[in-house]
Amino acid sequence: MRYISTRGQAPALTFEDTMLTGLARDGGLYVPETIPTLDEATIAEMEGHPYEEIAYTVMRPFVGDTFTDDEFRACIDRAYAGFGHAARAPLVQLDQGHFLLELFHGPTLAFKDFAMQLIGQLFQTALRRRNQRVTIVGATSGDTGSAAIEAFRGLDNVDVFILYPHGRVSEVQRRQMTTPTESNVHALAVEGDFDDCQARLKDMFNDFEFRDGVALAGVNSINWARVLAQVVYYFSAAVAVGAPQRKVSFTVPTGNFGDIFAGYIAKRMGLQIDKLVVATNQNDILHRCLSGQGYHKGETIPSISPSMDIQVSSNFERALFDAYDRDGMAVAQLMEELKHGGFEVSQGAMQVLQDHYASGRVSEDETSAQITTSLKASGELLCPHSAVGVHVADIERAAGIPMITLATAHPAKFPAAVEAATGITPPLPPRMADLYERAERLTRVPNDLEALKAHIQTHRAQ
Repeated sequence: MRYISTRGQAPALTFEDTMLTGLARDGGLYVPETIPTLDEATIAEMEGHPYEEIAYTVMRPFVGDTFTDDEFRACIDRAYAGFGHAARAPLVQLDQGHFLLELFHGPTLAFKDFAMQLIGQLFQTALRRRNQRVTIVGATSGDTGSAAIEAFRGLDNVDVFILYPHGRVSEVQRRQMTTPTESNVHALAVEGDFDDCQARLKDMFNDFEFRDGVALAGVNSINWARVLAQVVYYFSAAVAVGAPQRKVSFTVPTGNFGDIFAGYIAKRMGLQIDKLVVATNQNDILHRCLSGQGYHKGETIPSISPSMDIQVSSNFERALFDAYDRDGMAVAQLMEELKHGGFEVSQGAMQVLQDHYASGRVSEDETSAQITTSLKASGELLCPHSAVGVHVADIERAAGIPMITLATAHPAKFPAAVEAATGITPPLPPRMADLYERAERLTRVPNDLEALKAHIQTHRAQ
C-alpha cells in the first residue's frame, strides 16, 4: 500500500512514512493510492464482534508490511483498553430510525480518542524500531489537543507541543491540555483563533530546515492514520443496524471534515451508505460550499460548539482531490487561491461532491433548543456539537433508512452551554472528577511563526 499527495508533487510513501510524516513536502495531504474494498460477507461477519476485531479487519489492508499482524493487533488492544464502555462506540436510539453513536467514552471524552490513542501506540512501536525521536506539533480547536496529549504523555520517543486558541476553548478542554505533568507535553495558548494555529502549524511543516532539524511530525487530522482509525466506527455502527443488507445514513457535526471523510472512505470500501450529511454551526463554510456558493473564508465567529469554529477545513482538500479526479495540479491551484480568500468549485467537481455529501447549518439558538428537546424526548443529554448533528439529521432523515448521528463529545466537556439549555450541569466521570483542582501548566505565545519555532527548539528534549 502506497500513499500519494493531494498536490501531486511529493514522493509516494509507505504507511509508516506517511504516518510519521503527516503533511507532504509539497504542502498536500496523503491519501491511499488505491482504496481496498471489503466484500459483503466480510462486512456482515463483523456484526456482534468486539470493536477491536472490526478495527483490525477494516484497517489491516491499509497498513501494508509496516507492522506484523501481532504488532498491529497489540497496538489496537492497548489503544482501546482504557475506554469507559465495553462496546467502545455504543449506539443509543433517539427515535424510530434515528440512532446516536456515542464516541465519547475514551480518556478525554471525545471522538478524537479513537484515532489518537491508536496513533500513540503505532508511533511508539515504529519509533522504537527506528531508534528515533520526533517532535509532534498539533493545532487544536479543543479536542484534538487534549486527545494528543493524553495519547503521547510520558512516551519515550516523542515531544508534543499543542497550539490552541487562547480563550476560545472550553474550560474542560483547556484543563485537559494544561494539567498533565509529564515533561514531554506542552500546551501553547496562541493569541488568535484556530485557523491561526492551523496556519502556523502548516508554516512549520513547510519550513524544511526547521522541520528536519526537530524531526517534526504531525497528528492533526492531516495525518492519514487519524482518518483511517475513524473509518472503523462507521462499520461497527452500520452492521449493528442491519448493514450490509440495508443502507445506512450518517450525520456528522464537523469543522475540519476529517470525521466525515472517514465515512466517505468507508463507503468507498464497500459499506452501503445512503447519505453522508455534513452538519455545521454558524461557521458554515462547508455548508455554503456544498450548497454551490464556493469556498470563501469569512470571519471565525466564537460559538457554543467551539470545536467547529473553523473557516479552513484541512481535510476538505482530500475530498477535492477525488472530486477533481485526483488531479494534484488542480488541487494545488485551488489551495493557492485559498491563500487569497477562497475559490470556486468547478461544476463537474461540485456534482461529485454533492453525489456523496449533503449538508446543513444550525444557529446558536437552534443548537440550544435541540439540547433541550433531545433531553425531553429521549433522555439524552447532548453536547452542543452533537446537538448540531442531531438537528441536521432530523431534517435529512429518510423513511426506511436508519440515520446514525455521531455524538462527538461528552456533554461534560461543555458544561456552560448544556446548563444554559437544560439547567443541568453535566458531571465529569469519576476518573476526572478532580480536573478543576489540578494545577495548570501552559505558555502564552504570540501568533508568530518565529516565536513558536524558537519556543519548540528550546523546550524539546535534546
